[in-house]
Amino acid sequence: MKIAILPGDGIGTEIMAEAVKVLNVLDLTFETETALVGGAAYEAHGHPLPESTLNLAKSADAILFGAVGDWKYDKLERQYRPEQAILGLRKHLGLFANFRPAICYEQLTHASSLKPELVAGLDILIIRELTGDIYFGQPRGRRTAVDGHFPGAEEAFDTMRYSRPEIERIAHVAFQAARKRNKKVTSVDKANVLETFQFWKDVVIEVHAQYPDVALDHMYVDNAAMQLVKAPKAFDVVVTGNMFGDILSDEAAMLTGSIGMLPSASLDKSNKGLYEPSHGSAPDIAGKGIANPLATILSAAMMLRFSLNQPQAADRIESAVKAVLSAGLRTGDIWSEGTQRVGTREMGDAVVAAITGKTITTKS
Repeated sequence: MKIAILPGDGIGTEIMAEAVKVLNVLDLTFETETALVGGAAYEAHGHPLPESTLNLAKSADAILFGAVGDWKYDKLERQYRPEQAILGLRKHLGLFANFRPAICYEQLTHASSLKPELVAGLDILIIRELTGDIYFGQPRGRRTAVDGHFPGAEEAFDTMRYSRPEIERIAHVAFQAARKRNKKVTSVDKANVLETFQFWKDVVIEVHAQYPDVALDHMYVDNAAMQLVKAPKAFDVVVTGNMFGDILSDEAAMLTGSIGMLPSASLDKSNKGLYEPSHGSAPDIAGKGIANPLATILSAAMMLRFSLNQPQAADRIESAVKAVLSAGLRTGDIWSEGTQRVGTREMGDAVVAAITGKTITTKS
């Protein structure tokens, strides 16, 4: 097994160090290779996704990714901004299916922004189509308007588009995932306004005919955003497009107590994947040793399960995270009265201790 390690920017290097530390105590045989990506790669190579990094990602069995981005790069031309690295990896590797589980651990019900009774036992899987939609649609750019309300004015434009095969393959992924859970899929669209998503809805209905054992309902994205905070446990598997999925998965993150708890997997048709925390690079806290590494550690568990065929090792990581939370350890984003605040490294050490059967160190 070869794992490409791409720490990235901001807190990426700190949280990645803890995830690698956890992987190293699992008694597995694997090779790791680390490369620059994002702003760090731009500084060293003049591009956020150098050819050497892309080649490493292509040759690896799986990619463990930290986070990219920093405000200091905001004035660069778009092609050189750190975020183009993750978009480039998705495109070049064909990572079209993004899995974002939103699980509220029993120990963190009081960390959620919602009442405990609304989130206790929450387990949602958001499946986001990742290589289409307005993020990649062409044409796009800036021009002088020739029509509209202000002809002659400068304008910018992007194109939302989906082809039938793109929708079919993500729908199959969603229905197959639902078969392993509670057999319910909610397809989120904006079919009442957008032709793209009327087409999306039509194709999802057609694919659903192959899965008569799975229930399907449809929800407009604005209603879905409301229902996620009104009755989140009514959802099981949510499937939607790139932009809607980006927004809704971050909203769902807050139901769990913190986006610092949410892992993600981006998979190709063969289940080769890129695994990353759902949060960003958080440059405002970089270097302070206070970032929550659990989303990255849980992303490593997803990597073991989905791409490296090591489900037992994945179970060990997930059980260790629950043990650490039960012991009362918390980084600042999930801290509450009566729990022990720890830093990034201490949280990683505690997960390692739980995996290796050692005592989880807490203050009296």
